[in-house]
Amino acid sequence: MGFRLSKIVTRTGDNGTTGLGDGSRVPKDAPRIAALGDIDELNSALGVALAEPLPTEVRSALLAAQNDLFDLGGEISIPGRIAMEEAHVAKLDADVSALNASLPPLKEFVLPGGSRAAAACHMARTVCRRAERSLVALARNETVSPVSLRYLNRLSDLLFVAARTVNRADGVAEPAWKPRGK
Repeated sequence: MGFRLSKIVTRTGDNGTTGLGDGSRVPKDAPRIAALGDIDELNSALGVALAEPLPTEVRSALLAAQNDLFDLGGEISIPGRIAMEEAHVAKLDADVSALNASLPPLKEFVLPGGSRAAAACHMARTVCRRAERSLVALARNETVSPVSLRYLNRLSDLLFVAARTVNRADGVAEPAWKPRGK
């Protein structure tokens, strides 16, 4: 692959606009840009989780998701482009099923936390939910692939199961929710 970014400082965004992949310019607070920013933040949150020791199957799933999120960002940055396919969602479904198969059934709500790596997965899950909300907001006024919406919904499921898997692998009990007064 050749050089894609030869100039980082362009000054073209100094007026509060940014360029889309199709060459058009939009305000930096446009719903499309908010969704892109949340997807980028989610990818960074996955990077934080990946900086921790993780079981191989969790690491593999999160690395695949990081690449998928670049595909999703490309789709959102070019209105009308389709990059996400049912295969992306199917892979997440398979990963969730595989990780969940080795976990005991939940008998109570768990709080985000446990080991540092599990907490990072929970944090990424909450960022994923925000990215999903941003994409839903964008879909109210512009065309968004339903596959992309399903992808983010499923990714948050994966991140929840990943956090549980990490806690189990680390030998850390999942923090249980204890309702006040009980």
